[in-house]
Amino acid sequence: MPTTKSRVAKSRIAKSAARVQASATRRTVHEKSGHSPLQTADKPAAANPARLRLLLCALIIAATCVVYIRAAGNPFVNFDDQPYVTENSQVQQGLTRATFRWSLTTFDAGNWHPLTWMSHAIDCQLYGLNPTGHHVTSILLHALNAGMLFLLLAWATGRTGRSLVVALLFALHPINVESVAWVSERKTVLSMFFFLLALAAYGWYARKPKVTRYLLVALLFALALTAKPMVVTFPFALLLLDFWPLRRVQSQTPSATFPAPQYRLGWLVLEKIPLLLLSIASSVVTMMAQRGAIAQNEALPLLPRIGNAIYAYSAYLAKCFWPAHLASFYPYEGERLNGWQFFSALFVLACFSYLAWRFRGRTYPAVGWLWFLGTLVPMIGIVQVGTQSMADRYAYLPLIGIFCAVVWGVTDFAGSQHFSVRSLAYGTAAILLLLSALTWRQIGVWHSSYDLWAHALKVTRDNFMAENYVGSAILLQTYEATGQRFSDEAFAHFQNAARINPNDPISHLNIGAYLHEHGQLREAAEQYQIVQQLTADPHLLSKSLTDLGAVDEQLGDYPAARDAYLRSLKFEPGNRTIFMNLGKLGMEERIQELTAAASHIPSPNTYFQLGQLQQSVGRASDAKNSFQAALKLDPSFARARDALNRIGQ
Repeated sequence: MPTTKSRVAKSRIAKSAARVQASATRRTVHEKSGHSPLQTADKPAAANPARLRLLLCALIIAATCVVYIRAAGNPFVNFDDQPYVTENSQVQQGLTRATFRWSLTTFDAGNWHPLTWMSHAIDCQLYGLNPTGHHVTSILLHALNAGMLFLLLAWATGRTGRSLVVALLFALHPINVESVAWVSERKTVLSMFFFLLALAAYGWYARKPKVTRYLLVALLFALALTAKPMVVTFPFALLLLDFWPLRRVQSQTPSATFPAPQYRLGWLVLEKIPLLLLSIASSVVTMMAQRGAIAQNEALPLLPRIGNAIYAYSAYLAKCFWPAHLASFYPYEGERLNGWQFFSALFVLACFSYLAWRFRGRTYPAVGWLWFLGTLVPMIGIVQVGTQSMADRYAYLPLIGIFCAVVWGVTDFAGSQHFSVRSLAYGTAAILLLLSALTWRQIGVWHSSYDLWAHALKVTRDNFMAENYVGSAILLQTYEATGQRFSDEAFAHFQNAARINPNDPISHLNIGAYLHEHGQLREAAEQYQIVQQLTADPHLLSKSLTDLGAVDEQLGDYPAARDAYLRSLKFEPGNRTIFMNLGKLGMEERIQELTAAASHIPSPNTYFQLGQLQQSVGRASDAKNSFQAALKLDPSFARARDALNRIGQ
């Protein structure tokens, strides 16, 4: 018979073995789920109460606001801020019933984004045209996005520390400055806000699938689309999240931190079909809104577009890890890429793809990589809209996938190599501080239109767009300082733009304006006519026709001027300037008739009417001569004498 002591010893051994087995089981499940063995660096959710997460969320929001507060002192810039805010009479009315209807139906600025228009209208209602208020709204939206990203990641993964780092990388990375510091790019931060809310609703739905919860997901997704259609890949992103971190696919080990029912992959795909239909509808409307910009580039061969897409993917990755030479406009590279640039970019993408495949057992590397590749598809340029090769704002959503893959990967690697928690924390803090400093500096680039575009000229090559906008900024500075509308320095930049890209309508429009101002009317008319051959953009067509009408008017060809104004009105039916020009033209035509009548049959009344019209169009000297002619014919003509005296005053 075993003694009491031996039974106790055996019991202790059995309990110890059970603890070892349980620990091994937890470690196995943990590794399969993609979590790090470095437990001390990032404790599981049970050790992090909701109060701590809310506190960390508040700290993220505060840190973001502190770094971006510099943007609140920046002005509007000459890069789309005019059609979006400063020259948009609809938006400046505030959120009225008329503005609401207009927002839902307009394709102004080449987009359909009613929620964005309403956001700008609310800002105008609150702050008028004070740029500080408009900037503060964008800063707060970005800060809230960073806070929500943290909460969502921590909720889904149970990894508070890693989620905190990802959120801070998103909040403080300088590549996101363009989306926040540029008022016109409100659409990006606003769309992301509703995108993240839709992700939260999807997590709620995934825990307990119900039709009402799914409808909430669809509603929030629809709102995100009405802010900016860049989120059309939302159904694809949800499918990736089903693999990691939600682990809803039936073949996977269930998540230890996010309990949710699992389904076959086919069902999870079918589940996204209604959301996909929303994406398709949004894409169709977007193509309609941007048909002019797309048509302008439809002749671009497919091969250069593919080459530019591959180059752009690698460039986004490069700026993610080394955020230098950020610019407001990157010239198109598709047709000027040489062989080594193309194959270098292809090699970079192949290396990242190999790493995602090599560590596919952890799931998060593949999900992060596919998130980056997939969510960039609408903006990568296979369907080319505009003349840019890439844009910092396009990386706002896609780089979240890279941030997650890197943070989870580095933490797992540090755990396997037994790095100390302190060294990992210090290294992370140093990187975040460096990114904050770079972001602060990049915000300063947006301090003025001239600073913005001079910087773009400095960090890019053959940038025709920057040449145009630098010239425009110089014009404004010259006018404010001297009252002169044009300068030779600005004209040189416009000529550079036309030399770099002879098919750029904006540079020809600017050259025409310079020649027009300097009295070279026929040369200016030629430039305005070139613009009409190079673009399908309604605003540029309207502007060139309006200016052409002004040239014809100065040349005395009133029928041609009227025709130009009426054609311009077809592109911008609500443009008050065109109506004013037509009214002035009518008076000029009447002046011409009265001048002929007065020379044929001189009469005091005819000269008096002629003087009144000349005075109304600003020709004071001619009006004075007409009133004097009326008095010469009838010295007692009191109204003519009074009018002459008022001119003298």
